[in-house]
Amino acid sequence: MAKVTIDGIEVEVPNGTSVLQACEAAGKEIPRFCYHERLSVAGNCRMCLVEVEKAPKPIASCAYPVADGMKVFTDTPMIRNARRGVMEFLLINHPLDCPICDQGGECDLQDQAVGYGKDDSRYREEKRSVKDKYVGPLIKTIMNRCIHCTRCIRFAAEVAGVPEMGATGRGESMEVGTYVEKALTSELSGNLIDLCPVGALTSRPYAFVSRPWELRKTDSVDVLDATGASIRVDVRGGEVLRILPRNNDDVNEEWLGDRSRFAFDGLKRKRLDRPWVRQDGKLKPASWAEAFGAIVQGARGKTIGAIAGDTVEVESLFALKAMLAAMGSTNLDCRQDGAKIDTSRPDYYLFNSGIAGIEQADAIVVIGSNPRVEAPVINARIRKRWSLGGMRVGVIGPAIDLTYPATQLGSGPSEIARAAEFLSGAKNPMIILGRGALTRADGAAVLAAAWDLARASGALREDWHGFNVLHQFGGQVGALDLGFVPGPGGLDMAAMLGGGVEALWLLGADGFDAARIPASTFVIYQGHHGEAAAARADVILPGAAYTEKDGTWVNTEGRVQVGRMAVTPPGEAREDWRVIRAASQFLGVTLPFDTLDALRAEMKAEHPVFSRNNQGPLPGCTDDAGPAGGVLGAAPFALPIANYWQVDPITRASATMAECASVYLKPQPLLAAE
Repeated sequence: MAKVTIDGIEVEVPNGTSVLQACEAAGKEIPRFCYHERLSVAGNCRMCLVEVEKAPKPIASCAYPVADGMKVFTDTPMIRNARRGVMEFLLINHPLDCPICDQGGECDLQDQAVGYGKDDSRYREEKRSVKDKYVGPLIKTIMNRCIHCTRCIRFAAEVAGVPEMGATGRGESMEVGTYVEKALTSELSGNLIDLCPVGALTSRPYAFVSRPWELRKTDSVDVLDATGASIRVDVRGGEVLRILPRNNDDVNEEWLGDRSRFAFDGLKRKRLDRPWVRQDGKLKPASWAEAFGAIVQGARGKTIGAIAGDTVEVESLFALKAMLAAMGSTNLDCRQDGAKIDTSRPDYYLFNSGIAGIEQADAIVVIGSNPRVEAPVINARIRKRWSLGGMRVGVIGPAIDLTYPATQLGSGPSEIARAAEFLSGAKNPMIILGRGALTRADGAAVLAAAWDLARASGALREDWHGFNVLHQFGGQVGALDLGFVPGPGGLDMAAMLGGGVEALWLLGADGFDAARIPASTFVIYQGHHGEAAAARADVILPGAAYTEKDGTWVNTEGRVQVGRMAVTPPGEAREDWRVIRAASQFLGVTLPFDTLDALRAEMKAEHPVFSRNNQGPLPGCTDDAGPAGGVLGAAPFALPIANYWQVDPITRASATMAECASVYLKPQPLLAAE
């Protein structure tokens, strides 16, 4: 540890800490443009200049390590003049277009210019002009504003692992771009917008839409993949205009996948905003009372079952399960994809190492999964660990580009046992089993084989739990924790779709082929988008999307998180648990709660796991007994997500996601060098 004095304040920091970090530890704010704590140090903007005792000139604090006994001065006349000089150079070529810039009000350059800029310019020559670059349908470029901080270049290469950004030329002639104009192929490209300290890279879907001070901001949680990233929903006039990541070091750090960031326009398209009832073979608009009356006529006194969707919050699942239990039914299933998941123990289906625990692993085997597409932020965490050195990654399944080197260990289940050799010698081995690998006919056997691999490689210890299942959506783990699976004598989804029930309640269930439902089955669809399942329904109950209700979701590691209502549901749509509560009254099995607080109290009493708010997985494994298995098949693993951009009703309704799919899924022309 080094003792450093910052403006008379003595702080103790680890050796190797930069002067800038030491200043922050002392509570001193240092201006910067190129420096970012999650990227490598470039030291090229020079805005972070400070004075060090006995140094002949100001030093760049981001790139200068501390030394024991060092004395640093952050606000001397020399430093103020130096920073003013740097700011004057930065503004020489920067256009004066703040009034029309989408970064206005959130711009680091604006903020620092207030402190170190001048009210006039000594520069009389022509400003440079730089051609705007095309980098895809998500990012708008105005390269005249670029100040060459290189944050975008470093993020693309270091975090995203797709080094497509770079610089050509030198000095004033330097230009940042993709060399050959093309769409960025990273699923994390939207983070470049957050990183850009000026308005050179802005959101194309958000261009000229709103100003930040016009927005109402609500903290929530993302459910469009199973990472459970912390997000902020920005709203104006009852419409979601932006979704941004919030910092959460345990989950998403400060990154967010492009699907989660840009699919918000799907929240206002193809929406169900009023009840519908099928009459004479056609769906017709109805009142709530008429819809509930039709449910009573079609479902009361009949064998009923329920299938839950992948993004439904726990409260609505609890209400629906309680209502069916009161009707004497245990026909429940939340596994639309047919995954053979053993729910007898939570660690059979959780990401037990934790997302942050990836940084402790030194060998990983990925089985039947593509984390880059299924959970881009988790994949970035794996890459972060790989970039530190001393970790190897093996893949069993199709050959894929994970943005970091990976050894191909095989393509099918038969190679799982042999992967123990790859993991041998690892101190903290980790197995990541994709949920898609469990949807096969031999899914139970694959689950058991992956557990056996974890046990054989020493990944199941009291101080380390290296067995991990990577789910795909934010509502899947919460449903499993709640036990939304067949009870004693209950039917699973395949049996219900095979004619085992007379009435079927679909709660946001759009992830299976609705044509599998028998024509004789009475179908109630409750959800927020009108897709094939809604078209098959006899009664449609309009529900709320994840931004339109207070709810609890559980991410792939079992972390319980609460999302907040940012906007109200459209039209006559209501929060799903309220709809179920009203339906229970019509069906004569009135649920014993009238408020969300009362529902949650009962839910937590029956399932204490939901009281562990924002807590990661329990450490270690004290019982290495595995789940029941079976016979492994010979077919190679197939990846479940072929189209990253359109995977659920919200993203399929999004015009932005449709444009991304058209750009990224069409065959790309070969470059001359290829």
